[in-house]
Amino acid sequence: MTTDTHLPVPSTRPRVEGFRGEVVVPGDPSYDAARRVWNHAIDRYPSLVLRCHDTDDVRAAVAHARAHGLVVAVRAGGHSMAGLGVCDDGVVVDLSPMKGIAVDPARRIATVEPGVIWRELDAATQEHGLAVPGGEVSDTGVAGLTLGGGIGWLGRTHGLACDNLRAVTMVTAEGRVVRASATEHPELFWAVRGAGANFGVVTALELDLHPVGPVLWGGEVIHPGARDVEALRSLVDLAGRVPEETRLMAALVTAPDAPFVPPEAVGSPVCVLAGAHCGAVEEGRATLAPLQATGPVVDTLRELSYVELQQVVDKTLPPARRAYVKSDFLGPLDDDALTVLADWHHRASSPHCQLLLHQLGGALDREPEGGTAYPARGAAWMVTAVAIWLDPEESPEPHVAWARGVWEALRPWSVGTYVNHLGDEGADRVREAYGASYERLVALKQEWDRDNVFRLNQNLAPCPRLA
Repeated sequence: MTTDTHLPVPSTRPRVEGFRGEVVVPGDPSYDAARRVWNHAIDRYPSLVLRCHDTDDVRAAVAHARAHGLVVAVRAGGHSMAGLGVCDDGVVVDLSPMKGIAVDPARRIATVEPGVIWRELDAATQEHGLAVPGGEVSDTGVAGLTLGGGIGWLGRTHGLACDNLRAVTMVTAEGRVVRASATEHPELFWAVRGAGANFGVVTALELDLHPVGPVLWGGEVIHPGARDVEALRSLVDLAGRVPEETRLMAALVTAPDAPFVPPEAVGSPVCVLAGAHCGAVEEGRATLAPLQATGPVVDTLRELSYVELQQVVDKTLPPARRAYVKSDFLGPLDDDALTVLADWHHRASSPHCQLLLHQLGGALDREPEGGTAYPARGAAWMVTAVAIWLDPEESPEPHVAWARGVWEALRPWSVGTYVNHLGDEGADRVREAYGASYERLVALKQEWDRDNVFRLNQNLAPCPRLA
């Protein structure tokens, strides 16, 4: 499909009042790059991409979309699995040029603009031996991940990304610029920590910093897929004993053709057990030693920098692939649950599919239930079924069916779902994602965005207006 057959090239470039950034329209040389997001299963064609340089540009972009009755998509890092940062026919408010980072090591605060990705923030903060709890893939956007929660390697030690949010600056649907914090619009501040995409366009985030690294202990051990259940059981048992400084995860995948993989394992199902200890190296070595005692065929546990840890997963989730995701939070896992995981591992629809199990708990549970809009305090694990295929001509149906099959099979252990992994799954799943916070959030949506201008997200539809 080409842009010429999907959207007409505008006869004149639209004038966007007060906008000083880059205006991209169909037919421009940069149009295809501007409309693309991380997940290439998403192929949408906006009528206008407004690449913003500052908060005034964001205000102008939102005002233009409202004045012309155009759908608004907000793109920061562009890493949304569901492709929520781009739309057909409407306006993309593109924040990716907004790359400002200011680190205050004395106060341990970082102020970050929404175009920053975690790799960039990690590099800036590690210059001072500090870090903000982030995600697991370093090209994910800081803003999007944080506003939906933010689960990653430091979570059990220092909490979610949103737990470390001190304040945001936001452009509202009416074009107001507001600051939300514990003392300024505190109810809005409560809401943006877990449901932030619904209430406006965040143009700056203030985040807490913590001493981390520079050297940690972590890595992976790899078992043959025939030992999935045994390997997973060893991980689950270890999870009950590790300190908060340690975080574990598993990946049920097909072994890649890589130097560290034995030739006989390439192309076969394998179970990767991973761990990182965000404390002293010797403590980490002792804590993670049980992973090495279970007889893996590959062992890469080692000293590594925090920046390296944050990029370990990158090679398995590169951009420009086609993906579909289903995810849930889980309670304690018994052998029946582990057998389900192993079964669906061996039924993967593509050698690129991944079945990921992330340990939760620790500092993630320090915030009381309802203390932020992020609802899933107390969950033990998160499962993510990532169906991936490469051929653009290939039907997505078998891959979507595999991810949904995994999700359905694990529903008996489900205790909720993660906003950041939620696609277009219907109103019931949105309600499930926000849990007990749902009604409170809908009331706030009515207050801050009653016309649902910001609806390309895990949407909280406002209440109908009274006659």
